[in-house]
Amino acid sequence: MKFINPSYQLEPGSKKHICPSPSCGKKRFVRYVEKATGDYLPEQYGRCDREANCGYHLNPYKDGYVIKDQDLQGGKVNVGMGKSTPVLPFAKAFVPFSVLQLTLLANGYKRNIFIQNLLKNIPFPFSEKDVEKVIELYYLGTLNKGYLSGALTIPYIDRSGNVRAVQVKTFDEQNHTIKTNFLHSIAEKHYLKQGHEMPKWLKDYLKNESKVSCLFGEHLLDKYPDNPIALVEAPKTAIYSTLYFGLPDQPDNFLWLAVFNLSSLKLEKCKVLKGRRIILFPDLSKTGNAFKLWSNKAVEFEKEMPGTTFTVSDLLERNANDQEREAGLDLADYLIKLDWRAFKMDK
Repeated sequence: MKFINPSYQLEPGSKKHICPSPSCGKKRFVRYVEKATGDYLPEQYGRCDREANCGYHLNPYKDGYVIKDQDLQGGKVNVGMGKSTPVLPFAKAFVPFSVLQLTLLANGYKRNIFIQNLLKNIPFPFSEKDVEKVIELYYLGTLNKGYLSGALTIPYIDRSGNVRAVQVKTFDEQNHTIKTNFLHSIAEKHYLKQGHEMPKWLKDYLKNESKVSCLFGEHLLDKYPDNPIALVEAPKTAIYSTLYFGLPDQPDNFLWLAVFNLSSLKLEKCKVLKGRRIILFPDLSKTGNAFKLWSNKAVEFEKEMPGTTFTVSDLLERNANDQEREAGLDLADYLIKLDWRAFKMDK
């Protein structure tokens, strides 16, 4: 009997289902669908978006979930389990650098809410010189048109210089996230709304199973080969930490990278860090699940990557109160309360 491995994805949009985990049961569950048809997989396949407090995620690729070709007869699809090797998602197409460059126009930063907040960071505004260096370091940009005009663009560029994804985030005056999107999704909606044909790069890119398939800041690894690596969940945390702890132009300073979110700490992503010293800074979580998850991952990764050290910082765990755990604060939430100038001197 032959097996066919179709393409699966988490259901697009905001629809949520009841989480099948006995310890959760919240309506925060996103189910997997078959990409070509939009049909749901069995209800156990999906991910709960309560990552820290639940963490349920049953991935059909890792579970070896397949469709039997004999069940495709008569236009009817019956899904079954098989033992074939799952097809792992990978990047087949990238965002053209010319598209990224449109977000890097100099006049855009004046309307960039996130960047302007850094410069006006009351009562501790950051040095304009340091902010400019961080912008250049990570290729931070601005969405210059549309309803999200002024939003921060955050590119995920791999070690070979390929732009794997461009996240788009809007912020309030305290630099708390308001909305999150992706440049490819905004572009797709634009072309569909206008009734125009999508460019080839976008058609190809939308076929990628995984969009955020590399580390934020990964393109800096070869430029700063001797720096210890600090790995956090979100790019915002990496940006703030760089401003506080110092740029990687000094070999003793951390090179701050981000994985995207709690569940995005994957071995495949971290293989580019082989031979480096890595310290992980997970966000807080109500019951410490985030810290436990990343601690287990660190042990697993060290076994798979000889000569690489993974250490999980318990700094936040040791100092947080219950309210801060409940809010899921990250390292940046603590840093922004401090005067960065005094912090650098004390460091």
